Amino acid sequence: MLEVRELSIAYGGAPAVWDVSLDVGAGELVAVIGPNGAGKSTLVNTIAGLHRPRAGVIRCAGVELGALPSHRVCRHGIALVPEGRRLFTRMTVEENLEIGCYRDEARAERAAGLERVYGLFPILRERRRQLAGSLSGGQQQMVAIGRAMMARPRLLLLDEPSLGLAPAVVDAMFAIIRAIHDEGVAILLVEQNVIRALDIANRAYVLEEGRIVAGGAPDALRRESRIREAYLGVAN
Repeated sequence: MLEVRELSIAYGGAPAVWDVSLDVGAGELVAVIGPNGAGKSTLVNTIAGLHRPRAGVIRCAGVELGALPSHRVCRHGIALVPEGRRLFTRMTVEENLEIGCYRDEARAERAAGLERVYGLFPILRERRRQLAGSLSGGQQQMVAIGRAMMARPRLLLLDEPSLGLAPAVVDAMFAIIRAIHDEGVAILLVEQNVIRALDIANRAYVLEEGRIVAGGAPDALRRESRIREAYLGVAN
């Protein structure tokens, strides 16, 4: 479904990501892990159309996306849950969710989309008239994921969904991510919680200093001594 080939991204003259290649197959859950400042958010935001790549190819279902603005990327079935949620805090929960109905196909399925989101997050049905800014951090993250799901994506981009959440809330968040994946939605997950990301991913890539330095099945990555020491806290 998603093909990224030899992608390079820069801010002005400063390179942030270079020569990155990765794939996400239809219905697959792929994680990108790595330290702070590795370029993970830059990578996923560029796939979503928020940045223009300096070089390389981004292709979804055979369509070249690298030069498209973000609203047209969304029309090709890709939705982003950004780091930090970025909700409209003075709008209600339901108004935030309805912003996700940008695509014509999604707008026509608004009622069904809301029911799907409320099925995933029952607390949001209870809070649908409440201002988004008054919710807890975990509930705000539910709104951000729900807003993206309202677009009926084939590929969901998740940027640090567990950031700043309490451990119990993180457990619930990863259960929801697994449930969305089980519905057949492909997911590209950017996540610093390496253990949890590897637990649910079909495959994973390790991004360090803007480059992919390792990739493969989670079990294979867990066996690599450098990965075990750097990301899993296991001494060899």
